[in-house]
Amino acid sequence: MSLLHFFLLLPFLLAAMLPLLNKLTKELHPGWLAMAAPAFMLFYFLSRIPEVSKGRSLTASVPWIPSLGINLDSNLDGLGLLFALLISGIGALVVLYSISYLHPRKEAVTRFYVCLLLFMGAMLGVVLSDHLIVLYGFWELTSITSFLLIAFWHKREVSLAGALKSLLITSFGGLAMLAGFLLLGLAGGSLRVSELIDSSAVLAASPLLLPAMLLIALGVLTKSAQFPFHIWLPDAMEAPTPVSAYLHSATMVKAGLYLAARLMPIFAGQAPWYILLTTSGLITLLYGAFRAIKQTDLKALLAYSTISQLGLVLTLLGLGSVYPTGSTHEYAVYSTAAAAAALFHLVNHAAFKGALFMTAGIVDHETGTRDLRQLGGLLRFMPLTFTVALAASLSMAGVPPFGGFMSKELFFGSALDAMRSGSWGTAAFLIPVIAWTASAFTFVYSAIFVWRTFGGSRRGEQADASHAAVQEAPHKQPNDARHATMRAPVQETPQDARYETLQETPHEAPLSMLLSPMLLAAAALIFGLFPGSIGPNVLQPALDSLQPGAAEAFTELSLWHGWTPELLMTLGVFIVGGALFLIAPRVPLLNRPLRVLFSWNGVFKGGLRNADRASERLTSLYLTGSMRHYASYVFLFLIVAVAVTTFMTGGFRISFSGMAPVTVYEGIAVAALIAAALAVPFAQSRMMAIILTGTIGYLVVLFFVLFRAPDLALTQMIVETVSVTLFLLCFYHLPALKREKIALRTKLINGLIAAASGIVMTVVALGAFSGRAFPSISDYYLKNSYELAGGKNVVNVILVDFRGFDTMLEIVVLGIASYAIYGVIGLKWPEEKVVERNGLREREFRLIYEDARSNDVILQTLSKVILFLILTFSFYILFAGHHEPGGGFIGALMTSSALVLLSIAFGAKTVRSALPLNFRIVTACGIAVALLTGIGSFAFNMPFLSHAFGYVYLPIFGKNELATAVLFDLGVYLTVVGITMTIILAIGRDK
Repeated sequence: MSLLHFFLLLPFLLAAMLPLLNKLTKELHPGWLAMAAPAFMLFYFLSRIPEVSKGRSLTASVPWIPSLGINLDSNLDGLGLLFALLISGIGALVVLYSISYLHPRKEAVTRFYVCLLLFMGAMLGVVLSDHLIVLYGFWELTSITSFLLIAFWHKREVSLAGALKSLLITSFGGLAMLAGFLLLGLAGGSLRVSELIDSSAVLAASPLLLPAMLLIALGVLTKSAQFPFHIWLPDAMEAPTPVSAYLHSATMVKAGLYLAARLMPIFAGQAPWYILLTTSGLITLLYGAFRAIKQTDLKALLAYSTISQLGLVLTLLGLGSVYPTGSTHEYAVYSTAAAAAALFHLVNHAAFKGALFMTAGIVDHETGTRDLRQLGGLLRFMPLTFTVALAASLSMAGVPPFGGFMSKELFFGSALDAMRSGSWGTAAFLIPVIAWTASAFTFVYSAIFVWRTFGGSRRGEQADASHAAVQEAPHKQPNDARHATMRAPVQETPQDARYETLQETPHEAPLSMLLSPMLLAAAALIFGLFPGSIGPNVLQPALDSLQPGAAEAFTELSLWHGWTPELLMTLGVFIVGGALFLIAPRVPLLNRPLRVLFSWNGVFKGGLRNADRASERLTSLYLTGSMRHYASYVFLFLIVAVAVTTFMTGGFRISFSGMAPVTVYEGIAVAALIAAALAVPFAQSRMMAIILTGTIGYLVVLFFVLFRAPDLALTQMIVETVSVTLFLLCFYHLPALKREKIALRTKLINGLIAAASGIVMTVVALGAFSGRAFPSISDYYLKNSYELAGGKNVVNVILVDFRGFDTMLEIVVLGIASYAIYGVIGLKWPEEKVVERNGLREREFRLIYEDARSNDVILQTLSKVILFLILTFSFYILFAGHHEPGGGFIGALMTSSALVLLSIAFGAKTVRSALPLNFRIVTACGIAVALLTGIGSFAFNMPFLSHAFGYVYLPIFGKNELATAVLFDLGVYLTVVGITMTIILAIGRDK
C-alpha cells in the first residue's frame, strides 16, 4: 500500500478504533485521540509541497473491481494538495477547538469524533480520487456523514429537519452528477479524470457532452449551496459549531467548487458551462449578501455570508472557464486571472470564515445566546475574542492588509476584465456592478457581526434583567458545551421571539478554545502581508491543474498596485458600506424580511409534503396489511414476467433427455413433501401448522442428503430448528387463533394463483435445464476452487472467496434486520429495568423465560452433555469448512442452537451468566472483522476481499494450510451468532 492510500484510509481506521481506544483511555478526552489523523495527514501533505510545486503528481492505484475497470485511483496534484491541506489543517484546528467546546461527560463525544473522522476521510477521498465512480462514492459518503454531524443533537427536531434537508438536496444533486459522470465516461471512453482531461478535444465533439455537463453542474450547485439550492445551508447551522466551522466553511460546501475546478480543463470554452456557473454564482453572491444583513442570529448571518462567498468563488471559476484550454484566445489572460482569484479567495475564505464560526461558538458558549438583539458590549468582557472576530471580519470585508482584500481586488479585476472582453455581450456591465454591490453588503454584514456583538452595550430588556440578577447572585461556572434548551431554530426568516434570559456574566473563553480561531485569524493576516508564503508553492501548482500551462499568476501579488480601478471600487465599497451600516437600523428594506408570495423553503416543504401524500396514497392501494394480498402480488408478477419473457424470446422447450432417473426414495420424499404442504392450510392450531412447516423443512434436508449436498443439508437442518424455536417464542405474543370466513370466490382465486405459480416454476425449472443458453459456471468453480482459493469445499470457497462480496452484503443486511427487530420489539414493549455494570447504568429488558426454567430433569441432564457436543462440533465445522462440509454460517447456527437449548433448559439467566455479552455488539464485531479482512487486501495492492493461502510446518501437526478466508469466515460466524441470539432474546422479552 502506498503512503498516499495509507493517509487516505487513516481517518477511517482511526474512526473504527476510536470507541475501543476511548475505553482504554477513559481519562483522556477522545478529541486528543481523534487529533492524530488530521495531524499526521497535515504533516504528510506539507512534506509533499516541494515535490508537487515542481509539477509532479503523486499517483497510486489499488484494484477494486478490475472486471469493470474500477480501481482506487488516487492523484495528488496541485489542486488536490491545496484541498488536502485545507481538509487536514483546518480539521486539526477544529478538533482542537472542539475539545474545549464539547463536554465529554455531557455529550456523545466519541460518536461525534467518529462521524467527524469519517467525514474527513470521505472529503479527502473526493479531492484525491482520479476515478469518477470512486469520487462519487466518497461524494455521497460526505452527504451521509454530514447528515450525522448536523443531526448530532438528534433529540431536537430542528436538527433532524436541517440534516434531512441537506441530505435530500445534496443527494438529489449527487444522483444527477452520477448520471453526468456515466455520460462523460461514454463520451470519453474512460472514467478516469486524468484520461478525460487528455481527451478533452474528443469530448468537445461528442453530443453527450452537453447533457453530462448540465447534470454535473446540478451536483456542483447543490453541494456548494448555490441559489436556489442554498436553503439547506442555513438550516444546517443547527449542527454544533465545530461542525459548522469545518463543513460549512472549509470542506463540504467547497466540494462542489472543487469539482467545478477539477473539471475545468474538460469544460473550458463551453458556453453553457461558464454561463451557468457565472450566472448562478453572481445571483448567489448578491442574494446571500443581501440576506445576511437581515439576520439576527450570529450563525444565520455567517450561513448567508457563506452562501454569498461561495457564489463569489463559483463566479470566478465560471469566468476562468471562458476559453478552451491551450488556446491563444484573447480571453486567456483574464481567464487565468479569474481562476487564480478563485483559488486565492477560496483559501482566504476558509481562514476567516473558520475563525468567525469559532468566534460565534465562543460567544454562544460563554453567554448562552447567539441573538444579536441580546448581545453587545462584549468587548470589555472578551477582548481576545473581539480581536479574533475583528481580524476575521476585516478580511471578509476586504480591508487591507488582510488576505481578503487582495482576493477581493483580484475579483474586481476579473469582473472588469470580463466586461471589457466583450465575451458577455450587452449584459457584461452587470458583472462588475453585481460584484461591487455584493461587496458593499459584505462590508455591512461584517460590521454587523463585530459591532452588534462586541460594540456598544448589552441590549434587550431580558439581557439587562439577567445581568442585574447575576450581579446579586453568586458567580456560577461557565456553561458547558451546549445550551440545547435555549436554541431557537435557524430559519430563513429572522425570529421575532427573544432568546431566553442570559444565564451568566460573559467572560473570556479558555485559551484552548481561542487558540484555533487565533491561528486562523493570523493566517488571514499573513496571506495578506506575505502572499508569497502560499502563492508560488501551493496556489500556482493548483492553478496549473485548472489550466495546464497557465502563466505565473502569484508572483506579483502585493497590497499596493497604485490607483487602479479596483482600488477605487474598494474605496467606494468602504464608503457606501459604512453608510448602509449606519442607516440599516432605520431602513426596513435592510433590516426586516421581505414580503414575498413564496419562499424557496416553502417550495421545498410543499414539494416534500405533496410527495409524502402521493406516496402514502399510492402505498395504501397495495399495502393493505393482508399477507394474502402481498403473496398474490408476488406470484402474479412472477406469472406475468415469465409470460412476457416467453413471448419476447419465442418460447422455450422442455426435454427430459439427459436427466437422472427418479428413484423410489426420491418419489417417497416428494410425496411426503406434497402431503405436508397441502396439510398446512387445514391445520386446526398454530402448533400443528408449525409442526407441518417444520416437517417440510426437514424433508428438504432429506433431499439435500439424497443429492449429496452435506453443506446445504446441515444449513437447512439448523435453520429449520432455529426457525421453529422462533415461531414458538412468537406464540407467546400472538392472540388466540380464529378462523376467518373466506368467500368461495376468494378461495378459487387463491387456488388458481397458487396452481399457476407452481406450474410456472416447474416449467421454468425444467426449461432452464433443457435449453441452457450458456455453459454452467459450476465447472469453473470445480476446477479452480483449490488452485485459486486453496479450498476443497467448493460451496464454502464460493461463499468466502469467489462471491465473498455477496456474503459481505448479506451479513450486513442481516445485521441491520436484527437491529430493526430489536428496536421494533423494544418500542412495543418498553418495560425495562436499570442495572449498573462497571459503574455505568444500562437498560435491561426482562425475558419471558428469564426467571423460568424447565422442570424436565431429563432435558437438563441431557442438555449438559449435548451442549458441549454441539459447541465442539460447531467449532470444528467452522475451521474445517474450507476443505470439509461446514463454514462460518453453519457453525454459527449450531452455536446458536446450543445457546437456545441452554436457555430453554436452564433459563435465560444462565445464558447471560455464562456469556455476559451484548449480542448486538457481537454482530457489529463480526461485520467489522469481515470488512477489515477485505480491506486488508489493499495493503498488498489486491482487490477488495482478495484472499491468500499458504502452508506452514508445525511441530507434531506437520504440514498445515493457513488461509485468510478463515478470518472472513470468523467474521461471518460472529455476525450470525450475534444476529440469531439478538432476535431470539428480543422476541423472548416480556410484555
